[in-house]
Amino acid sequence: MKRLGIAAAVVALGVGFSGTAFAQAGNPEAGEDVFKKCRACHDVGPDAKNKVGPQLNGIIGRKSGTVDAFNYSDANKNAAVVWDDEQLFKYLADPRAFMPGNKMAFAGLKDEQDRKDVIAYIKKFK
Repeated sequence: MKRLGIAAAVVALGVGFSGTAFAQAGNPEAGEDVFKKCRACHDVGPDAKNKVGPQLNGIIGRKSGTVDAFNYSDANKNAAVVWDDEQLFKYLADPRAFMPGNKMAFAGLKDEQDRKDVIAYIKKFK
């Protein structure tokens, strides 16, 4: 019984620090390859520009709908989401379900590791 209590505590800690777990689990090199699915609409890196979607430099810690000179949907502007690993992880699984009414037509990344990897890659660009 004591072991179950310890195991439950470890699981609870893992859930509580899920943002850290995502960062540790993501592989930015693999994420660069996954990002090819995003590149048609989004840009990231030193010369990143807004395209069909906003540039993604510095997305971690940024409030949704706030990139200068990008015309966001009202849903995105009014969502008041502050992007962190956990929020991006959920959003990238199914953008329309996470934020109904947003303009992102992408169906999402269903593979959890792909999401972790692409987040690790995007985080390289502050």
